[in-house]
Amino acid sequence: MKRTILCLLLLIGFQLYPQGQIESQKSSNWQNFTYDMGNVFGGIGHAYSRPFHWEGDDWANFGYLAAGTAVLFLVDDELNHWTNGFSEDVPDFIKDYGNEFGNPNNNYMFTGGVYLAGLFTKNEKLRRTGVLLISAATAGGFLQQVSKRIVGRARPKSGDSSSTYDPLHLDRVFNYDSFPSGHAMLAFSNAYAIAKQFKNPWVKAGIYTVGMIPGFARIMDDFHWVSDVAFSTLLSIFIVESIDRYLDSKYNEKYNAQAKKVSWNLNFGPGTMGVALRF
Repeated sequence: MKRTILCLLLLIGFQLYPQGQIESQKSSNWQNFTYDMGNVFGGIGHAYSRPFHWEGDDWANFGYLAAGTAVLFLVDDELNHWTNGFSEDVPDFIKDYGNEFGNPNNNYMFTGGVYLAGLFTKNEKLRRTGVLLISAATAGGFLQQVSKRIVGRARPKSGDSSSTYDPLHLDRVFNYDSFPSGHAMLAFSNAYAIAKQFKNPWVKAGIYTVGMIPGFARIMDDFHWVSDVAFSTLLSIFIVESIDRYLDSKYNEKYNAQAKKVSWNLNFGPGTMGVALRF
């Protein structure tokens, strides 16, 4: 039911902002499918290769991400103690939704459904969105799986502090695979990609909020520290933006004509430190 609502929301977005929709009537479904799967792998490769092409602003953004994560690392135990104080008050349906929708199996059911809807209706814009969803989820999913094994950070539910690590394992070690959060990364990748279909900032904000629920639920259930979720959420933005730029050269349909750029602003004051992210 939840996946159906999200699919309907996405389809409504196409109706609200048609933007010169072009249907690929001349190509067969098989031709479109093989072309799209090539772009899935091309988008993943493009995302992974971007650090080799970074310039000053790109390295600055990465530095802000690393610095912000490091700051949260220092207060993760205190934040976990704070969230445990009200976790029992969070409705179960929110936790259940967060844990289910961020699950890789459910995620690929949703992203695959979006893509197949575009393929069989010959809707290039919807096909492209499906390609973006699948490639972003795959790129982020593989990255977080490798990172978990390298970092080996203790989960809050392990009973250890946030600074406890058991790194460098080929297989995931149960309760020592906290960083980063796969649920947060997959869910917010979907939300960020879907929100591109809409111009209204309130609609975008609503979709982003829904996309942040899985990360919130994982914090409430002591699966992740706040820094795990924050890092994963921001990284998913960079992955989606990178792949979306790549897809601009592969499809005629561009549902978002605005510049694809992520910018940061740091604000400091007496007893205050803030970070503003604009995308």
